[in-house]
Amino acid sequence: MSKPTIILATSNGIGMGHLTRASAVASELKDFANPIIISMASGVVEVPKIANVNFEYVPGRDRKWMGRFEWDKYLRDRIVALIDETDAKIVSFDGVVPYPGIIGIKSFRPKVKLVWVRRGFWQKTSQRYLLNLQSKMMDLIITPGDFGQSYDKGPTVGRSDSTVVKPISIYNRKTSLDKVAARSLLGLDQTRPAVLVQLGIGEADLNAKMTAALKGLISWPNLQVVLTKEPTDSAGENLAPAGLDIKVIRHFPLANVLSAFDAAICAAGYNSVHEELAANIPTLFIPNVRGTDNQAERARWAADNQVALTVDQSKLDQITIMVSKLTDSKVRQELAKNCANLPEVTGAAEVANIFKDLLNKPAKDENEISKTLFKLKLQDIFGRGWRGTVYSGLQLLTIIYRMIRPHKEVKVANTLEIKTYEGNESEQLGKLIKSGNPFEHLLLGASSAYKNRRIEIASKAYLK
Repeated sequence: MSKPTIILATSNGIGMGHLTRASAVASELKDFANPIIISMASGVVEVPKIANVNFEYVPGRDRKWMGRFEWDKYLRDRIVALIDETDAKIVSFDGVVPYPGIIGIKSFRPKVKLVWVRRGFWQKTSQRYLLNLQSKMMDLIITPGDFGQSYDKGPTVGRSDSTVVKPISIYNRKTSLDKVAARSLLGLDQTRPAVLVQLGIGEADLNAKMTAALKGLISWPNLQVVLTKEPTDSAGENLAPAGLDIKVIRHFPLANVLSAFDAAICAAGYNSVHEELAANIPTLFIPNVRGTDNQAERARWAADNQVALTVDQSKLDQITIMVSKLTDSKVRQELAKNCANLPEVTGAAEVANIFKDLLNKPAKDENEISKTLFKLKLQDIFGRGWRGTVYSGLQLLTIIYRMIRPHKEVKVANTLEIKTYEGNESEQLGKLIKSGNPFEHLLLGASSAYKNRRIEIASKAYLK
């Protein structure tokens, strides 16, 4: 008997949080299911290194390969096509807000269970106003546990609509390399101290933070500073002060080699906190203020509980001072000792067991789903002004019409104008994503019927 398919969809966040959580869950699902990851994150090319499962890349709305409403339909139709191709029983979405294309799945395949993996620590953004309706669309909501969740005061707190699991992380103490093996793999000197610095660059404020952080490391004798990107701005100017031994290492996933480092400096995203601290790495968190994730509060919890250092990300001089504290071996020893008392990051296994139980449960009532879909669309329509109202109204009429009369299978015209790529070779796929040219990534081993359907979907979205 073949294993049931479970589709794990993720949005394209600022970091890799959504994708790595899905990958961690996929790894745990393989014993009893066929997990497939479908993601808008370019990092999806790295999935084979984490979970070794089949996957597809989906262009996010931010790529602007098609209009907003076209993209909503495109996403919905792509996932419905994948459901039909694989006979998927569950679709899980890890993202801050489920897109209309995700929610729309239920109107076409109501028997498929829809799960929302909804991380906490939301900033108080406008997305919170749709929480009630979006939550009602789901068969299940799962909240990944957070070390600092007691400091979470955001809109998802206090709700009774989700199941909270332990933190989800790809870090695994049993499979991670020891210090000697990790340094050997990364090409680091075994006898010299090493620090991992994972901070964004590109925009002026990010570049300034990188420089401020690196300045704080100058006083650490004989140090190896490991970065994941070249420390240069858009003009090619070096962001690193003189006197540091900088090594740029592109290794993924770093969670497996964290023991190579004596300390780390990074943002306070969900991934970083539940990898560095789980690995007992003395860390300074410099919160990222972009996006919906309230990194400042997560970092404040870590500092208050003495498992990490943090700093006001807007004060460059303080960043330098706090980084220099990591040079003190006593500070590092105290942080590492306190991290050892944190709970295990075994949430992925819990999620896999929840999915196993969900496979045998009935989906939500179809009439309830239709009513909620209609309410969601109305709320979406009247929140974007006159022009948005007109366009959304037209889309609403289309959705209602297609509920009554679904699309018939038709022969696709302009097939040769749609570029496709079937496979999971990371380097080639990565180049296609970076090129910016529209293309369709097809599941490895896809059937002819699926390929034809995907070309039909893409033709409606791209071709005018």
